[in-house]
Amino acid sequence: SVLSRYENQITILSDYLEEFPDTDEPVWILGRQHHLNTDKSKLLLDVSARLWFTYRRKFSPIGGTGPSSDAGWGCMLRCGQMMLAQALICRHLGRDWQWEKHKKQPEEYHRILRCFLDRKDCCYSIHQMAQMGVGEGKSIGEWFGPNTVAQVLKKLALFDEWNSLAVYVSMDNTVVIEDIKKMCWSPPQSSGAAPSSAHLHRGALGRNRNAAGFCAGWKPLLLIIPLRLGINHINPVYIDAFKECFKMPQSLGALGGKPNNAYYFIGFLGNELIYLDPHTTQSFVDSEENGTVDDQSFHCQQAPHRMKIMNLDPSVALGFFCKEECDFDSWCSLVQKEILKQQSLRMFELVQKHPPHWPPFIPPTKPEVTTTGAELIESTDKLFELEEEFEILSV
Repeated sequence: SVLSRYENQITILSDYLEEFPDTDEPVWILGRQHHLNTDKSKLLLDVSARLWFTYRRKFSPIGGTGPSSDAGWGCMLRCGQMMLAQALICRHLGRDWQWEKHKKQPEEYHRILRCFLDRKDCCYSIHQMAQMGVGEGKSIGEWFGPNTVAQVLKKLALFDEWNSLAVYVSMDNTVVIEDIKKMCWSPPQSSGAAPSSAHLHRGALGRNRNAAGFCAGWKPLLLIIPLRLGINHINPVYIDAFKECFKMPQSLGALGGKPNNAYYFIGFLGNELIYLDPHTTQSFVDSEENGTVDDQSFHCQQAPHRMKIMNLDPSVALGFFCKEECDFDSWCSLVQKEILKQQSLRMFELVQKHPPHWPPFIPPTKPEVTTTGAELIESTDKLFELEEEFEILSV
């Protein structure tokens, strides 16, 4: 009965417009600065260009016999989809790409959308995420936290050859530069080249393209940093550093919210966070015969919601995207300058070398399977048992 109540609760955004206040303070959205007094329309266009994933109903049952709607439990999974989708937009279309209603979009845009459709054969669908969450100790239909979603995305990305992302999820509030560079410079799995050969190609031959058409050098990096910024409430000492992250050009925002209510935070104004809310139930949308997707319901076309930063639950996950190695090097410099040197109590650590007391870092690789959908999940259980042992030892 609770699920039925959620499924029938549809938020009509057109009836509610949350206006921005009159202020001279800048608004920051995923590394871009906007001024309300001069370019409010550009701000709203920037927000509406983000892919907006919400609860859906009437999709095929998860696992064949599971729920056909994620209303009431899938909000953090939807937020994880939004963060990842933003990384893919930066990957293929660039941060400055804009979406306009009824305007023809490039094929890459529709291909990105198809990655997230609510079907078991789409690599980042609610089906794949919910079933991969079982390996993280989450039953299908159970609410996820930010770290669980990050771990699920890291595992699913191993099967995504088109986007070819390196997904790094930090442990113990520590980002290890050496490990990230080792992972992003790993040789293409299809080439069978040794690591030394990969660096030879990097220096002598430049960027060779693999069969998928992408460079065989630096793998674009999705960096996710799960954090606990307090015990029961966010510690005010972290607020300035948290806001600085939204100013970085590499920013993908943050996953978080309130207990059992997840939001995708994309920016801030003063001491208010700006977020996209997945708590709207819409009907399942599939792709057309020509591969395009009716995308009207995948973009929030109204002013975004805001909440006071002190109301944020202390469990969050920051996201960053570094398409090139120079983007990552620049991010490291910004972190040192704007976050680590300014803070007496650091939000997270950035270290050059792999900590000697940690287990050795081994970049994850795709297992040799040819199936997709639910069968793919079952065939990779043994692969992830080793990774789970690594994570337990790290704790």
